Order: sequence, then C-alpha cells, then structure tokens
Amino acid sequence: MVVSMLFLLVGCNSKEASNKDAKDVTESISIKHEMGTTEVPTNAKKIVVLELSFVDALQGVGITPIGIADDNKTDMIEKLVGEKISYTSVGTREQPNLEVISSLQPDLIIADVQRHKNIYEDLQKIAPTIELSSRESTYTENIDSFKTIAKAVNKEAEAEKRLKEHDKKLASLKAELADEKGKSILTAVVRDTSFQGHAASSYDGELLETLGFEIAAKSNEAYVEINLEQLSTIDPDILVLAQNEGKLVIDDWKSNPLWKNLKAVKENKVFVVDRDLWTRYRGVISSEAIGDDLVKQLKD
Repeated sequence: MVVSMLFLLVGCNSKEASNKDAKDVTESISIKHEMGTTEVPTNAKKIVVLELSFVDALQGVGITPIGIADDNKTDMIEKLVGEKISYTSVGTREQPNLEVISSLQPDLIIADVQRHKNIYEDLQKIAPTIELSSRESTYTENIDSFKTIAKAVNKEAEAEKRLKEHDKKLASLKAELADEKGKSILTAVVRDTSFQGHAASSYDGELLETLGFEIAAKSNEAYVEINLEQLSTIDPDILVLAQNEGKLVIDDWKSNPLWKNLKAVKENKVFVVDRDLWTRYRGVISSEAIGDDLVKQLKD
C-alpha cells in the first residue's frame, strides 16, 4: 500500500509538472503592433531585436536580448547599455541575418516597421514577431513602443515605474535648462555633401520641445535638407551637429560670412555631439542621456 501511494504521488507530481511545463510553453498574449496582432509567449526569455531603441527599451525593464542587429559594432551597444553584455550579433539593422536569428531559436523578435516590413513574414516563420516604429518614430511614438514591448515581455509594472522615473528626470532636466527656455535650437546631421536639419516631428525635435526649446527648422517633414543660405535665414540660437567622420559640407561654409554671422556661431553655441546618442539610439534611457549631454554642453 505504501509503495502504491508513493507511485500515486510521484505520478501526480509528474502530471502537475508536465501541466505546468505545457502551460509555460502555450500561454500567450495578443500584442497589437504596426503589422497587425501577434500571439507572443507570456514567458518569452530569448528575445532578438533588430533596432537600437529596442535594446534601450529592454534595458529599461531589466532584460538583455540574446541577439541584436548591431551593425557589427559591439562598441556601439556597449556605449548604449553602459557596459559589456553577452549577446549574438545578427548583422546589420538594414539587413539582418535570418539564418543567425533562426539559429538562436528566439521566443520573440522585435523589428522596425520602417526597415523590416518586407521581411515580416520571414521573421514570423522563425518566431513570433512584432514590428514597431523606431527609425522614423517621434519621441511620443517611441514611448508607445516602449509600453508595447513591456507588455510583450510581461514587464508592464516595471515599465510603469520606469516611466514615472523618466517623467521626473525630464522635469529635472527642464528645470536645469530653464535659462534656455524658448530659445531656438536646430539639430542637424552633417555629412560630406548634406546638412539635414531635424524638425519638430523628428525624435530629437519633439524631445527638445518637451524640454522647453523652440525647434528652429519649420517643416511638415521630420527631416529637411538645408543649405547655408537657408541656415542663415533660420539662424538658430543653438546649433547641435551630429557629424560623420571625414570631410563635411560645413568645412567650406566656415569661411563664409553667412556662417560667421550665425547667432549660434557668434555666441559659441555650436555643439558637436555623439551621433549614435543623438540620432541613432532613441529610447527612455537614451533621451535622458541626450538631456544630460545638452545640459553639459550649455553649462561648460
């Protein structure tokens, strides 16, 4: 009888464990995203991300992805996260390696709708995939993506707490920048042949508006090509330059009187900043770092 009871108990425990395992595998949550609705496992642990802002989002709720489209630049991820982390590179953001992604056997893939719309079905064949706004997102859209990611990885409580901290941080930054309130600011990406200004509907444009600045580039588009004559007309109080390496279009501008007469130039408020931070990362953590960087630039 004792032996029979032991077998019965073992059988029950095995059945309970089996049921629990099955539950862990099969339980899912419906996540609405830019490409529709995807059933995502509630216990997703192995996550692959194909944009930098999604690394930021997961870090914000205490998760490290197993795979990242890092453009084959591990130093860029280390700078974003603030330390070295263990992950597998899945290629570039523009063209992620599907074979490597598949080899990781992810539970969830988070992709950018602007970059990865055309490979959505291929990604879905590998693992449940959600596509969100990142590359062309505004600051508000990025916060929405953060909330969606938190829901998908069962970290909504952590996300809510982090966003409260974020709001306090932005309020603190705005107070530190009170002397600059209402001043016009222009962020621009500077390349060898182009000067691309960021308008109010760009990610950093909306963020800087939140911090109390007026965005100097007036356009219905997020990004606008600007020549020296147009820059002279805009004439921002503060000029933030995220530059490529090597020869730049502004190299020739700097000897021109139009450049020399810019308010930002005359008042020494032209700042060269880290392009990764200001134009590539995006996210809760990164936006706070942008604010800190701007305070440092203006106070130095």
